[in-house]
Amino acid sequence: MSDESLQKDVLTELGDDRIQELAGELGTDADVARTVVGTTVSALPGTVGDGTLAGVLGRVTTPTAQTVSRQTGLPLASVTRALELLLPVVLSVIAKRRRSCPR
Repeated sequence: MSDESLQKDVLTELGDDRIQELAGELGTDADVARTVVGTTVSALPGTVGDGTLAGVLGRVTTPTAQTVSRQTGLPLASVTRALELLLPVVLSVIAKRRRSCPR
């Protein structure tokens, strides 16, 4: 699964309303919010699909927020709040993909 494909699926899952909500959390516009989605997907460790939701979120939020903040120039606190909205959607998309893939 490519980062680009996952990014597209996450953006679709978010929809315009939640992209606007994400942009509001970041204090920016929808285009920058979409960039944050792509940067976040790229920054997530490859093992993000393993483990419980709470465990995964706990392990990846801080390092992912730091990477996204560094790469986008957005404040770490804003990115951390935005990831609280975004990461569950990313994990939902990954779970849907895993269920639809034959083993």
